[in-house]
Formats: sequence, structure tokens, C-alpha cells
Amino acid sequence: PRFSPDALIRFVSSLVKLCISMIDAGKAYNAANKQFVSGIRELAQQSTTDEVIEVNQQDDILFDQAQRSIKTQLQTFVKDDLRKFKEAKKQFDKVSEEKEAALIKNAQAPRNKQHEVEEATSILTATRKCFRHIVLDYVLQINVLQSKRRSEILKSMLSFMYAHLTFFHQGYDLFSELQPLMKLLGGQLDQLVVDAAKEKRDMEQKHSTIQQKDFSNDDTRLEYNVDTDNGIAMEGYLFKRASNAFKTWNRRWFSIQNNQLVYRKKFKDTPTVVVEDLRLCTVKHCEDIERRFCFEVVSPTKSCILQADSEKLRQAWIKAVQNSIATAFRDKGEEGEKLDRKSSTSTGSLDSGGEPKERSLKGESALQKVLAIPGNACCCDCGQPDPRWASINLGITLCIQCSGIHRSLGVHFSKVRSLTLDTWEPELLKLMCELGNGAINQIYEARREELGAIKPQPGDPRHEVESYIKAKYVDRRFVRRPSDEQLRTKVVSLSKQEKRLSSGSEHLFMTQTYFTVKSADSGIQNSADGSRESPPMAMPSTLPPPSPCKERVFYEPKEYSPGLQLYWASFARSLPDMAEALAHGAEVNWVNTEDDKRTPLMMAVQGGSLVTCEFLLQNAANVNQQDAQGRGPLHHATMLGHTGQVCLFLKRGANQNAADIDERTPLTIAVEAANADIVTLLRLAKMNEEMREAEGPYSQSGDETYQDIFQDFTHMASNDPEKLNRYQQYDPQRP
Repeated sequence: PRFSPDALIRFVSSLVKLCISMIDAGKAYNAANKQFVSGIRELAQQSTTDEVIEVNQQDDILFDQAQRSIKTQLQTFVKDDLRKFKEAKKQFDKVSEEKEAALIKNAQAPRNKQHEVEEATSILTATRKCFRHIVLDYVLQINVLQSKRRSEILKSMLSFMYAHLTFFHQGYDLFSELQPLMKLLGGQLDQLVVDAAKEKRDMEQKHSTIQQKDFSNDDTRLEYNVDTDNGIAMEGYLFKRASNAFKTWNRRWFSIQNNQLVYRKKFKDTPTVVVEDLRLCTVKHCEDIERRFCFEVVSPTKSCILQADSEKLRQAWIKAVQNSIATAFRDKGEEGEKLDRKSSTSTGSLDSGGEPKERSLKGESALQKVLAIPGNACCCDCGQPDPRWASINLGITLCIQCSGIHRSLGVHFSKVRSLTLDTWEPELLKLMCELGNGAINQIYEARREELGAIKPQPGDPRHEVESYIKAKYVDRRFVRRPSDEQLRTKVVSLSKQEKRLSSGSEHLFMTQTYFTVKSADSGIQNSADGSRESPPMAMPSTLPPPSPCKERVFYEPKEYSPGLQLYWASFARSLPDMAEALAHGAEVNWVNTEDDKRTPLMMAVQGGSLVTCEFLLQNAANVNQQDAQGRGPLHHATMLGHTGQVCLFLKRGANQNAADIDERTPLTIAVEAANADIVTLLRLAKMNEEMREAEGPYSQSGDETYQDIFQDFTHMASNDPEKLNRYQQYDPQRP
């Protein structure tokens, strides 16, 4: 238990009173005993009185020793030692109040009055020196008192026991059994006296040393504490400006722990939470008020202005808050288990559970995954076994000769990467696994046999292989062009596809419950099975954003085009149909003027597939193209809470500062929706961009924290998307 001088005073005083009561009762006992012995003497004339007198004399000796060993010694201990402690405590309390007043005066000193600042600083320095001197005296008295309470009480008890030994002369044999214990206690007493004397000398030496030290520039070390064992990143005193009309300043004990900013009025008070989740906050210097050393912590709902005692402390607090924001998602429990944040708009899990994270694949791992897809074990163009190269925008594997030819075509036709030498991001690897040579050849070689073209074989001359590859991918000579009716059927079929969230797949927000097709010319509405129905009472002019379990109406366009096929295939998450649309000449940034000027990339966001977005980006989709509302793909991904897509777009250079027609940026939307994961990504991306600009135009690396966090999000989105699900969409009308 904790040492309490007040409790010691109470217990020792109580013990003295009990000793006095015992002595008084003993005297009464002696008087009664003498009368009893006199009665016995009168009854038994033969008995001698010497023994009786001797016994009474021993009684007197016993109580006299009790009075000297317990009452007198402990009273002296209470009057002398505890009195010194009380005086030291009064001085400590007085100097503590003076230090508090000096701190307040120093904090109130206006920055434009230098003489008041210097005066307040001088007073604060002097008060601190006096305070530390008194603190050491106070601690010395506590240590002396704590050591003496053991030795004095033990010494009194030992003396009293020896008095009993003398008293019970006839029972010496019984007490002799206690002699080993008494000797042990005596040895401990001697050791305690020696230890107390040594501790006193050490404290006096430290006191003398510290008195000579200058603490005027040691504010940071003395005024805050870091307790990593208890999850405390920072703690110490700060002045807090009240939110009332008077804007009063109060000094409180603040701490950053468990991803929260809290403060207490007193040490034992229940902490008051200032910021619930630091990931949703920013921190900045505050120079527009009269007080010095101020900074501001801004959350989505409120702002808190705080003041440190010095510039060093202000910088330390700002750095601590920034570090907590940057690393909050990696906080661990005491046993090292990762926090299981449930899927919600405010707390999404940023880790993939307890399993080890799968890093970017390189070498044999990527090769094995890609070659395991049917048809990928041989080169897509010449059939050479065991290919080691790939075209990432087409999703095919290539031998070394064909890969060189593909490189000569240009990246707008084919982007070549090594399966063994390059590093593969998880979303790109999944793209390769969802396409493959078989699916692509069904598109780009659909009419090869009809036209009598001969496919190259391994070992054929390079010029023949090159001519074939150019005819296949540049001229697209073997692609089967669909008729208008076939294209219409394909588009309608894609627009009707219903995708549900299945185990291990990425989530899709929309679940279609009913589907209708409206002719743009006739105004007649056709149901999905082809029957004719009356048009609805009211039809929206634009296609509303998908939402859970709501009806989605497809408006039959006046013209069908490969761009429209790409548009709906992107929403339906069908990579083969998307590849087919591109082969038919679809523009990857095709704009649907009848649907708010949305692009296939925006529809891929609506569909919820990370791989679909990656496929479009690899085929030169514009990540910053805006719709009629001024919103780009990053806006849409943020509104739908698609964390993985936000991460992908930021990596591909999305402009997070772009604002829509309502002047809302993606960060504004994420903060209002309280989506901690997306807020973290957007802010880290912005911080990394600022750091790289500060480092100069030749900076390549960026911040390591940024790289690590984005890599974690990338692997989470591809390997465990359930952890990043968002089941609540952004609502601009939500308070």
C-alpha cells in the first residue's frame, strides 16, 4: 500500500492512547492484586510475603518499561519527527501554490510587452528553483519518517518484549523459544538503522547536487511524461480555453492515450474526452490570439485551443498529436493482438486480422499464381511454353520474344512487365488472374480462322510474329464486330446483371429488385422479360446513385456503342466484357451524357470492384475526370465508403483537392461521414505530397509512414475486403 504520513500519525497516536490505557489498567490491577495478596496472607499465616512482593515488584517493572518503551518513545516520535514533517508539508503546499501562480502569470504575460514577459519568466524560474528545493526537503522528510516509523516502533516493541522477559522470570523457558526471533528482529533493527543512515546521506548528497543545477531550460523533460506501457503517448499540464462566453483559461492535466485526447481536473477525477478519435482531427499552431505557445486541435464537430508552458512543450504536443494521427491504425493491445474494428463509417479495421500480411508478390509467387490460370501456361501469341512476361493492361502472358514486340507497340497498346523480376501489387495480380490468355484470345482472335490467318509457332521468324501481333492488337483485324442488335442485347444484359456479395469477393452496394427498360423514342416501357407495361407516374431525368435495396431504372439510349458497353460492363464488374468493349474501339474515358456525364471508371466505383478500377486505370482511364456534379472517381469512392478504391486512386495520382459544384472535396465528405479510414488516407497523402514538395523536385521516396500505411490498405482491399466494407453511404443532408 502507498505510504501515508497522515495515517501514520493517526495510528501512532492511537497506539500511545492504548498504551496509556493499558498502564492505567495495570496500575489498577496491581492495586487489586496487592489487596488480593494481603487477603491470602491473612488466610495463610504460613505463607511468606517475599515472593509476593517480588511479583508485585516485577509488575511495577513491567508497566514502567511499557511507559518508557512505548508511551514515551512514541510520543517523542510523534511530537518531534512528525512535527518536522508537517512543517515541511506546509512549506511544500505554500510553494506549490506560488509556483501555480507564477505559471499562470507567465502564461498571461502578453507577447507585446517584453518587460512583463521577462519579469514573469524570471519569477517562474526563481519559483521553480525554490519549488525543487522544497520538494527535495519534503521528500527527504517523508523518507526519514518512513524509515523511522519502522525502526522506532520496532525498537519500542523490542524493549517491551525484554520487559516481559524480565517479568516472566519463571516462564523463561517459554520465552526462550522466542529468542531466535528476537535476535532476528534485533539484527533487522540494526540493518534498518544502517540503511536509514545511508539513505539519509544519499538524499542529502543528491539534494546538494540538484541545488547547483540550472533548470531554467529543462521545461520539456519536467513538464510532460510518456508512459508507453499504459498506452500513453503524451501527458502533462496544458491551459485549455473554455468554450463559454468568457473564454476563460483553466490548467488541466491532458493525456493522449487509446487514440483519444482527454483531460482531468484532478488526478482521481474521471477523464473528460476532448477528442473521441484522433484520426479525424488536425492540429495546427494558433498565432492569432494574445497568449503565447498556443495550438489548436480541430475535430469534425468542435475546436479546442490549448496553451503549453513553453515553445518546446508546444512543439512536443503538436508532434505527439501528429504521430498519433499517422499511426493510430497500428495501435495494439497489451498482448500484441490487433484491434478488431467493426465495419462502420467511423471505425474500419485496418489490419487483416491475426494472420500475417501478404506483401507485394515477386518472383516465383506471382509467376505461379498467373500461370495457374487456364491458357496462361503458354504464350498468348505464339504458344511458347513457360512464359515469363505479361501485358498488364491486356491481362495476358508472353514469351520473351513476343514481350519485346509488345513493347515496341507502345504503352497505349500494351504494358509489359516481368513475372519474375518485377514486384506485383495485389490488385494488379488479381486483374491478371481474372482475365488470362483464353478470355483475351476469344476476343482478339474471334475471326482468325474465318480469315485464314495462321497463328505463329515457337521459333517462327520475328518479322512474322511481329506482323501477326500488330494485326491482332493494333489493327484488331481478327476482332468480331457486333451488329447493332447484338450490341443492344449485350448492353441491356449487362445493365440487368445483379451481383451480390459472396464469400471472399469484394462488396457491391446495389442489389437490384426490379428492372425496366424505357425506349427513348416511343416512351413505351418494357419489362425485363420483354412484356410491355405502362410508363411510371414520374421518371427521374438522371440515373440516381445506387443505394442498398432500391429500384434501378435503365433508360434505353438512342444509340448503342462500345463505350456504352464498357460503361455498363464496368458497373457489372465483368472484365471480359470490358476487354471486349475496348477491342471494339470503346473510348476508356467515354462520357454518358444521359447519366450525369459519368464515365466507366465512375461506374466501376459504383459497382464496388477494385480490380475493375485497376483494369480501366491500366488502360489509360482519367482518374481526375469529373461528372456533371463536378465529382471525380475519388469523390464517388469516398461517398460510397470504398476505402480500397480511395487508396488505389490516390496511388494513381487522383487530385484530392478537387471540389464539386457544392465546393466539397473528398476530405470534406469523408470527415462529414466520419469515415476514419478514408480521412487517414487522404490526410496522409496530402502530408506526403507536402513533404515531397518541401524536399524538392528530385525527391522520390516520400514519407515511410505513408508508404507503409498505403501498402497495408492495398493488401487489405485485395486480400480481405470484408475488413474495409462500408454499409452506409454519404448523405449530404445528414447532420
